[in-house]
Amino acid sequence: MLATTRIRRWKPVALATSAALAGLTASTLTATPAAATTTAYDTTYYKNAVGKTGTSLKSSLHTIISANASKISYSAVWNALKVTDQDPNNTNNVILLYSGVSRSKSLNGGDLGDWNREHTWAKSHGDFGEVTGPGTDLHHLRPADVQVNSIRGNKDFDNGGSTVSGGGGSLTDSDSFAPRDADKGDVARMILYMAVRYDGGDGFADLEPNEKVNNGSNPYMGKLSVLKAWNEADPPSAFEERRNQVIYDTYQHNRNPFIDHPEWVEAIW
Repeated sequence: MLATTRIRRWKPVALATSAALAGLTASTLTATPAAATTTAYDTTYYKNAVGKTGTSLKSSLHTIISANASKISYSAVWNALKVTDQDPNNTNNVILLYSGVSRSKSLNGGDLGDWNREHTWAKSHGDFGEVTGPGTDLHHLRPADVQVNSIRGNKDFDNGGSTVSGGGGSLTDSDSFAPRDADKGDVARMILYMAVRYDGGDGFADLEPNEKVNNGSNPYMGKLSVLKAWNEADPPSAFEERRNQVIYDTYQHNRNPFIDHPEWVEAIW
C-alpha cells in the first residue's frame, strides 16, 4: 500500500447561524477556499493532472480514474461496504451516511432498523439503476439507515428544510436534502467524482452538476454552488481518506481525486 502523505493548510471554518442571518432558520456552512494539497500520488497516479485547471484538469482526471478501473456487481457491494465503511472503533459495525450512527454489519437489508445501499448520486438521475458501473461505483455508494435513505429518495442537494427523524441533523424539504454538517463535504466530493468519472463516453449518461433541484431522471444533480460550499466547509476526514484508500487498494483501483485534492473542485468548477 502506498500511504498518502498530505500537506494541507486549512483555513478556519465558520458556522453562520440564524442569529446572524436574518430570515434563515437553519445554520449554513461557510468557509474560505481549500488550500493546495500535496500527496504521495502526485508524481505517479496524478502526474498528468497536477498543474492543470478547468476542462483540461477535468479531462485528465477522467482519464486517470477511468483507466483500468475495476467494477463489482451490485450484490458484491454489500460486503464491500462492510469493509470500506467499517467503524474504526468497532469492527463489527459500519458508520451510516447522513445519520452518523454505528450499526451492526449484520443488519444490512430493507427492514426498519436495517441499513441499505445509498446511491449518493441518485440512480434515477441518468437512469443507470443498479447496473455495473455507475450503479455499483463504491465512490458514491454508502451504507445508510433504511428510513433516512427513503426520506432522501432521489432529491437533489441544497441547504435548508426540516429535521429528518433519525438523520443526525440532516434536513429535507419537498425537493431537496441536506446531510448533517459532518457529511456535507463527503457528499459534495462523491457527487463531483461521479461527474468526472461518467462523462457519457462509456455507454452511460453524461453526469453533470447544475444549479437546480427537481432534476428528476435527467443526468444532473444540484446544486453545484451548494456542493462547492460544502466541500470547502467540511474537509476530508480520516474516515473518508481511509475509505478512498481501501477502494483503491482492494476494490476498484481508482481514487476520488477530490478527497486527495479538494481544491480541484474550485479549479474545475
